This record gives sequence, C-alpha cells and structure tokens, in this order.
Amino acid sequence: MDQAELLKYVVDAFEALGIDYMIGGAHAAVFYGEPRLTRDIDVVANVRLEHVPRLLERFPAGEFYLSEEAAQGAILGRGQFNIIHPSSGLKIDVILTKGTEYDAVQLSRRERHAMLEGHDAYFARPEDVILSKMLYFREGGSERHVRDIIGILKVSGSEIGMAYIAEWAARLGLAEIWESVRRRAAEG
Repeated sequence: MDQAELLKYVVDAFEALGIDYMIGGAHAAVFYGEPRLTRDIDVVANVRLEHVPRLLERFPAGEFYLSEEAAQGAILGRGQFNIIHPSSGLKIDVILTKGTEYDAVQLSRRERHAMLEGHDAYFARPEDVILSKMLYFREGGSERHVRDIIGILKVSGSEIGMAYIAEWAARLGLAEIWESVRRRAAEG
C-alpha cells in the first residue's frame, strides 16, 4: 500500500463510519502550497468512543496496528492516536478535536476537494492549515512548519483570507508568530 492508497482507505473508513474529519498537516500544506516529502498522514477528526470497535474492524490487526486502549485514551483526553500500516511503514496520526471554539470553526470550514482521480476528501482550509502550523511551531519550534506556511502563502496567497488568519492568530496568541512569518514570506 502506498501513501495515496492509504489516504483513500482512511477517508473511505471515516466516511463509512460517519466520523467528521479533515486532512491537515503536511498533506494539506502540500495541497495548498509547495511539495515536500512526508511519511505521516494527519487527520483531524471528531472520533467518539462508540466509533472504536468499528475502527478496529476497518483497520484489522495483521494488516494495521491500532491500539484500542490508545484510541480510547486519546478520545477521553482529546489527544491523538496512531494507525500504522507496518508493511509500508506509513502512519496515520488521528488528531482529536479538543472541543474549543476554534476547533468547531475550523471543522465547519473544511472543504471537499479532489484527492485522487475520482475520489474526494475533506481538507482543512488553507487559513486553518496556516494557523495549525503556527500552533505546532509555537509548541515545538520546528522550522518545517514555517516553511510550509511560506509555501502556502506563495502558491495560494491570493485565495487566502488574511483577515481571518489575523483575527484567529490574535485570539490564539499567535499574532507575533504570524507577523514574523509574513515578514519572512515577503522577503522571499
């Protein structure tokens, strides 16, 4: 199974189970910005405890690694859990929504796009990918997130709602990071 097949499999599974989701992280950054390699698939989702038994069926042991305990713990703690496809080495990071106002807003703004020929999926909007990347940068300081943001601004800049980003950056305590990233993007 390659990354595209795994992404299609995940989307099909979440949609069949009625789980609200959106593709985020590097896949969304590449969709709106510049290409780069990534081994993980980040999916922001509103997984509930009642979904776990059916997730285990959709991602069976032997073909996938999915810890029932890790999934339940992540749901209760609003964290994240992984689904691993051992034979390919690929990993899905399932990031649970935290139940914040911003989580609700970004999930309500998701957009359906063609992912592979004949297959659509929900993606986080570019503004929300930028905001999430800034949150991750604040948390861990990885320059990769800043490069992803600059790539999105270069490729999709004319389509991005800058006022939305500025408003939520201020509300999320990211205004200083946003100004710094904007300066760097303008410098080329």
